[in-house]
Amino acid sequence: MSSFIRLHPSDDVVIARSQLMSGSAVEGVPVRGLIPPGHKVATRAIAVGEPVRRYNQIIGFAHQAIAPGEHVHTHNLNMGAEKGNFERDYAIGQDVKPEPARQQASFMGYKRSDGRVATRNYIGVLSSVNCSATAARAIADHFSKRNNPQALASFPNVDGVVALTHGTGCGMDTEGLGIQLLERTLAGYATHANFWGVVVVGLGCEANQLSTWLAHSSLRVGETLKVFNIQDSGGTRLTVEKGIALIEEMLPRANAITREPCSAEHITVGLQCGGSDGYSGISANPALGVAVDLLVQHGGTAILSET
Repeated sequence: MSSFIRLHPSDDVVIARSQLMSGSAVEGVPVRGLIPPGHKVATRAIAVGEPVRRYNQIIGFAHQAIAPGEHVHTHNLNMGAEKGNFERDYAIGQDVKPEPARQQASFMGYKRSDGRVATRNYIGVLSSVNCSATAARAIADHFSKRNNPQALASFPNVDGVVALTHGTGCGMDTEGLGIQLLERTLAGYATHANFWGVVVVGLGCEANQLSTWLAHSSLRVGETLKVFNIQDSGGTRLTVEKGIALIEEMLPRANAITREPCSAEHITVGLQCGGSDGYSGISANPALGVAVDLLVQHGGTAILSET
């Protein structure tokens, strides 16, 4: 296995995969000094003021002469004479490839009545406010396959009962952007294809009132959506018991849904940055890129949640 990675043919540097010792070589260039893993090594002479490229993009300018084989890092790079205010030509579309022929693949999914396809068949427990989060989690815990496997033993087509809670909903502006975002998020959860049905637990006196949320979200209580408040139920214990009873009513209908072959075009994958460490752009991001390309070739969708 090579001791370094070249990310682009036009780069001025390669990346050490492991610690490189002075006297070793990368692309025939002797290494000068100790190069830590994940760090950059110059593969050509770079004069003072010259740009340095990685991923074929300018990552800085040499503020001192850099010899082939030297460590390239903050000690010999800066933002250049214009302090970063230089022209950036990303040559958009330069690397566009012809769209490959559509491929066909399927997976065993759950078809919903509205035409959407799910990868899981869950029942959800949502909290309208941080004050009802404990009760919501307790309701879901009753159906835990690890702690109480008998609760879902008769419902093999139900993948589980999942609680989604949060820390807001109480002391907040009832007309502001914060509550609007909360309402949209809860509505997205409540209508997610992976949920056959949802139980929403409120407190009763919170800013995010269940009745207002339902109206703003154009949602209606019915077979797959149940809502109630702790203060109307008589306390936490009775609330948990009520939530469990509501889910037990849902389970037979949810279990009637079975997996069947579905086109991969229905799969949507969300990608989230894992921390932007030195290896994200070397290993994780390219691997995910290949996976997304494969999914898109089959008609699927990917969403970059952080760019």
